[in-house]
Amino acid sequence: IKASNSLSVSLQAKMSRPVQARRLEGIDKNIWVDFVKLAATYSKVNLGQGFPDFPPPDFLKEALVRALSGEKDMLHQYTRAFGHPLLVKMLAQFFGKLLGRDLDPMTNVMVTVGAYQALFCCFQAFVEEGDEVIIIEPFFDCYEPMVKMAGGTPVFVPLRPRPSKDGRLMSSADWQLDPAELASKFSKRTKAIVLNSPNNPLGKVFSRGELELIAGLCVKHDVLCISDEVYEWLVYDGKEHIRIASLQGMWDRTVTIGSAGKTFSVTGWKVGWTVGPDRLLQHLCTVHQNSVYHCATIAQEAVGQGFQRELELYGKPESYFVQLPKELQRKRDWLVQSLDAVGMKPIIPEGTYFLVADISEFKSDVPDVPDSSEPYDSIFAKWMVKNKGLAAIPLSAFYCEAHKNNYNHFIRFCFAKEEATLKAANDILQKWKQEKTSP
Repeated sequence: IKASNSLSVSLQAKMSRPVQARRLEGIDKNIWVDFVKLAATYSKVNLGQGFPDFPPPDFLKEALVRALSGEKDMLHQYTRAFGHPLLVKMLAQFFGKLLGRDLDPMTNVMVTVGAYQALFCCFQAFVEEGDEVIIIEPFFDCYEPMVKMAGGTPVFVPLRPRPSKDGRLMSSADWQLDPAELASKFSKRTKAIVLNSPNNPLGKVFSRGELELIAGLCVKHDVLCISDEVYEWLVYDGKEHIRIASLQGMWDRTVTIGSAGKTFSVTGWKVGWTVGPDRLLQHLCTVHQNSVYHCATIAQEAVGQGFQRELELYGKPESYFVQLPKELQRKRDWLVQSLDAVGMKPIIPEGTYFLVADISEFKSDVPDVPDSSEPYDSIFAKWMVKNKGLAAIPLSAFYCEAHKNNYNHFIRFCFAKEEATLKAANDILQKWKQEKTSP
């Protein structure tokens, strides 16, 4: 009987010791959890999340079907842990051409589960207790928690908007780094800087001069550069995407990150990669092999075939990398006009899927909440999806906690959508404008 009672007590006992690792403290909240749920519940049109609702190119779907149903049965099994042979071969040839280097597919390329895992590998491989990592604001929101999880300290430096002249709409190029302010963030503790060009959420494409400024500071202070270039092909108005690894002194200290999701409009395939010198990538491989180990073989095969096609068509009109930015630039321009017509002042992006719009003229529609610690743009975006059925993301989500209220009158829209989706968004905005102006 005593044994039975003892067993009963032990089965009912709850753990009293803390279970959460300290590295997770303060990073459990995530903007996407809240806004994805709101969009799923209320939105008629979702311009919040950054994924296309149009299909990927036919040649890539056909490559996937061939890989899935063909006679290469081993495509259903494990492939090389650090990247499927066809894919790393094509990536080495393609980026070797772009960087002007002879890349070794076995040592200069590593395939990851999307760019997200590539970022995680970088922070885990390079950052430790006491290290500082410079992050340019606004930033893709995972940079900050990933640095903290690795034991590092994020150091933030903002892109500051310069008012446009002559009444023209502001461009993402008008958001610039202050050279002295950036230089002041580098110290003996600085291990790395994170560069995102084209930038999510602004759509800013860093100029050669801006990149040379960053490169010079990296060389001077012997700092690594983690260069997130997932939107490298989505650049508009004749702008040039410059790879910082191609600048003097930067190849040896840069990991360049790319994504098939953004390159081929297949965000759900989760195929990403890193390109860089072996002295850096070997440490990413250590993290990779002890975490996810392996990426989906069939998806890698199809993406490899996609790059094979694009290498043959490089620079030609029929190249997907030429066609897609032209199509998205038209969609961008259409949404710019739509937003401007109703009084949401868009910041014209030079690249990416996204544009940011100033919502200051709508404050009378959505009053601020007194004594609320929540940034106004977050309150506005939640109200908009619940009351108008249009989903967008507050720009404050892309700033650290201390700076969220500095830029709290902007929201981010995704224009990588079908024309019907953008038209539905325009209809919502036009109806809203009529309601505002009607007596």
